[in-house]
This record gives sequence, structure tokens and C-alpha cells, in this order.
Amino acid sequence: MKKINVVKENEQFNKIIQTSKNQYKNRNYILYVETNKNNKNYRFGISVGKKVGNAVTRNRLKRQVRNIIDNYKNVYEFDKDYIIIVRKNCLNQTYNELNDSFLDVINQYKKGH
Repeated sequence: MKKINVVKENEQFNKIIQTSKNQYKNRNYILYVETNKNNKNYRFGISVGKKVGNAVTRNRLKRQVRNIIDNYKNVYEFDKDYIIIVRKNCLNQTYNELNDSFLDVINQYKKGH
């Protein structure tokens, strides 16, 4: 994932989450989608709370989610911001299960959009 495709600042995270009318959930992820007015590319933000595990565990999950995002570059819409919140249930999942769960959330968005 390129750095221009990343939401990093806390203010941007909060703004997207608060203003987003589109929220999609499953047992592993919560996905917020909001239209991006400033940037023409899609952007992603990944959040893993401290309740999920220690720093090593959270960073491993973020790396896995970034890899999953990169695998499906053709699915995302341009001019959209996506915030992914990783839930605690991801600790018990394999990489393939995380991948399938992510596709499930993206498909929910595609159907609801």
C-alpha cells in the first residue's frame, strides 16, 4: 500500500467515522466508507485497539490487513476513504479466514452501495 493511500491522522480517522453514513460489520471487521473530496485515489486507515493484544500482535494484524488490501486493488472505488477497525475475534483466525472475512465486508459495501 502506497503512503498516499493511507489515512494517518487521528483527526481524519474521527472525521470519517463520525460523518460516515455507511458502516458495515462482521465478526472480524468494521468498515466505514466516506467520500473523499480532496484526493482522487482511495485511501485506507487501519485501526487495531489496545484490547486486541500487545503491540507485536496489533502490528502483525495490521500487516496482514494491509496485505489483504493490496491483493484486491481493483475492487476499491476511487475518491473514497475506507476505515477498517479490526476486532478482537481476529486473534483466533488464520490468514485465509481474515481474507474471506474482509471480502465479505467489502461485498456488503458493494451490495449496500
